[in-house]
Amino acid sequence: MKTLKGKICLVTGATRGIGRGIALQLGEAGATVYITGRTLTTPPDDPVGGSLTDTAAEIEKRGGECIPIQCDHSKDEDVKKLFERVKSEQNGKLDLLVNNAYAAVSAIADHYKVPFWEQPLDIWDTVNNVGLRNTYMCAAHASKLMVPSKQGLIVNISSAGGLVYLFNVAYGVGKEACDRMAADCSVELKKHNVAFVSLWPGPVKTEKLLYNFQINKYGDGSESAHLKEFFLNHGESTEYAGKCIVHLASDPNIMKKSGRILLAADVGDEYGFVDIDGRTPYNMRCISDFLKTMKMNWLAWITPRCLKLPLWVLPLMGNKFKTPSVYTMEK
Repeated sequence: MKTLKGKICLVTGATRGIGRGIALQLGEAGATVYITGRTLTTPPDDPVGGSLTDTAAEIEKRGGECIPIQCDHSKDEDVKKLFERVKSEQNGKLDLLVNNAYAAVSAIADHYKVPFWEQPLDIWDTVNNVGLRNTYMCAAHASKLMVPSKQGLIVNISSAGGLVYLFNVAYGVGKEACDRMAADCSVELKKHNVAFVSLWPGPVKTEKLLYNFQINKYGDGSESAHLKEFFLNHGESTEYAGKCIVHLASDPNIMKKSGRILLAADVGDEYGFVDIDGRTPYNMRCISDFLKTMKMNWLAWITPRCLKLPLWVLPLMGNKFKTPSVYTMEK
């Protein structure tokens, strides 16, 4: 169903991975989709592939309308021109912004398990210039279009790395900031009927990740093998987050969710849809899913999937105000 027909959407960083999957689903739902990326066509030496041209062609194949724009999100002027073009071509209309652009996937993989003090200091900028600063800039530019029309939705693509340690220090700090950005911006946007949420996809089988597994980028030990098995057996497709955003953008009551962190798997459960392969993805709150990862399949089978950890439990996993130990108190 073309539930988003007539909607103007912008997805940053849509040449491959989650961004591409989101753009495909929005196009399939009938939206006019602007997509950005640094690569117009796939370089011949790129083993993973993915480009603006490829994504645009697939969107058109699915019956959607796509407008690819080459944009380096580390450059303020490129970002400014991007939103000026959308404003000019769509008479100031923008219904949805998905902040997905990220420039640190390779750098994170290259420094996997390297302590932060042994990583190059510019890893901070590699991770958080496009991944955080640009996200804020895009949100500000989008709000200038959405506020006057009293409608719109902004989605930050984040992760559980904003709650507990994941990959490296710069990554976690950036993701927690993206979550806080959604919460704080929503306070100021609420009276203008513009919603802002942070979406946490689960483990996602991106093209880059699958390629890294293929070349043993994360090593060939038992831990790497376990990680690979987990992603292959429980991971989401790159389009599952897109299905989530299509449903969120179609929800007339989306303002009730504004300012919140939304787990992609919870969104799927709420709106009643599954992944493109027909499977229900892993949910970090679902007890039966956790039991499966522990290979307690018989116990998982008899545990209702609707049995989940309450949302209030999640913040306890990353609580910054932990009770001092007895040792610390004695000291």
